[in-house]
Amino acid sequence: MPNNELTGKYASGRAARKRISCTPSVIALGFFDGVHFGHGDLLERTASVATAYGWQSAALTFDRSPGKDGRLLTTVEDRVRLIRSLYGIDEVIVLPFTEEFMHLPWDAFLEALVRDYGASHLVCGWDYRFGYRGRGTPAMLGQWCQTAGLGCDVIEPRVIDGVTVSSTHLKTLIETGQTESAIRFYGHPHTLTGIVRPGRHLGHTLGFPTANLLPPPELVLPMDGVYAVCGTVEGRTYPGVCNVGTNPTVGGSCRTVETWLADFEGDLYGKTLTVNFHRFLRAERRFPDLAALRLQVERDRTEALAFFAARKSIEAPCHPSAKSS
Repeated sequence: MPNNELTGKYASGRAARKRISCTPSVIALGFFDGVHFGHGDLLERTASVATAYGWQSAALTFDRSPGKDGRLLTTVEDRVRLIRSLYGIDEVIVLPFTEEFMHLPWDAFLEALVRDYGASHLVCGWDYRFGYRGRGTPAMLGQWCQTAGLGCDVIEPRVIDGVTVSSTHLKTLIETGQTESAIRFYGHPHTLTGIVRPGRHLGHTLGFPTANLLPPPELVLPMDGVYAVCGTVEGRTYPGVCNVGTNPTVGGSCRTVETWLADFEGDLYGKTLTVNFHRFLRAERRFPDLAALRLQVERDRTEALAFFAARKSIEAPCHPSAKSS
């Protein structure tokens, strides 16, 4: 990496190769996959310190997973959106996780944060590792910051019901369809955003037109089944039903994410849709014919709408202060 520069970008679109202002920054360090309550503790501390000193708050993430498990809970776009909307972080720095970056020594990484992003205070988690082969540790970060005259916070793990909140635990919950349990660890529903693509038009055939998303292969999807969801498109949110799976009744073979939105009128093709998964309704199964499938889809619709009617709101329960320990 020439001159050990961090050649990332701000999610807001501003170039981030060099410092964009003289304002000091408080930077949260991590990957933030899923943006769960454990991450929230880092981000809240980052925002708090930045407010106290009148500095800029920022979070640093990567364009792909830096770990051996390449599976992701969220796309980089959803990660950025959640970090900013839930925790009020001013900027999200997205760095390309390149071969050059992997070989960057841990202290050179910290020096670049100061030089290129104006880092004056750094915040990390208890298990954070950084630099070549993960040789940098929270203790080393604290010592380096003290010598360099920077502030530093190392955040302890968040524990809920005796379980340490982690992206790994959330992947297990999502892959087993436990979306309601996942909300307790996320602080918000599992989310998926994508561009609506043409599908097989099965929903139209059944009388319930659906929006078809084709998530990237590295994204962790909920277990095959039917879910009560909220869908947001062009700034409006609708209750609905989502089927994740292969549509075995009509001989499907590829996993798709198909969402029906109540009261939506218009064409969704080519538009950006965000789906929030609230409740698992049932497993996907093969029906004897389309008439039986249509009847079950109507039951799913009724159950999902009743679920949201009982909650009296379709907004996501995602305020950071809702944390439990």
